[in-house]
Amino acid sequence: MFNSVRGTLCHKGADTIRIDNNGVEWDFAVPARSVDSFGRLGDEARVLCWLLHWDDQMRLFGFVSEAERSIFIELMTVDGIGPKQALKILGGIGADDLEQALETEDLARLESIPGLGKKTAQKLVFSLKGKLPSHLAGPAGMASGPHDDIVRALVDMGYDRRRVLEAVTKLDTMENLPVAPADRERELFRRAIVEMSSP
Repeated sequence: MFNSVRGTLCHKGADTIRIDNNGVEWDFAVPARSVDSFGRLGDEARVLCWLLHWDDQMRLFGFVSEAERSIFIELMTVDGIGPKQALKILGGIGADDLEQALETEDLARLESIPGLGKKTAQKLVFSLKGKLPSHLAGPAGMASGPHDDIVRALVDMGYDRRRVLEAVTKLDTMENLPVAPADRERELFRRAIVEMSSP
């Protein structure tokens, strides 16, 4: 499919934007708190896309960063949360704050998000704690940690992010690791899997 659309920002609503790309106007549903991040009307903007295809219609969702899009997709894996509610959640709390609230099990902060009740807040913590993209990622979702690829791969395999970070950090200080960067990464990854698999 397509990953992003770049063009002139020609409309800003409460939770929508439109991008004019060579005479074709693309309409996106976006998190309300991200609308201004796309710039001012007339600016060139890049929108990361996610397409939802129902039986009778299609809807484009837009995001300002890879991290924001990834969190949106993760939110929809939680039972009872669809794209509209996922977008509302991201409209009510930033990605960094959401991850912090999940990691600290701050139900009060989650319940303060409009439309999010106690049961749904508990579901979010149970389903997503340790699984969201790290808040250390930059505005374009680029890694900033020295072993972010290893961490991401292990989290994708189902391991808790916090445990993965602790394990990789500890293993990186051990002696007899290869000096060559590529070999070092492979060995760290191997040792991290062993570490995470042990009881």
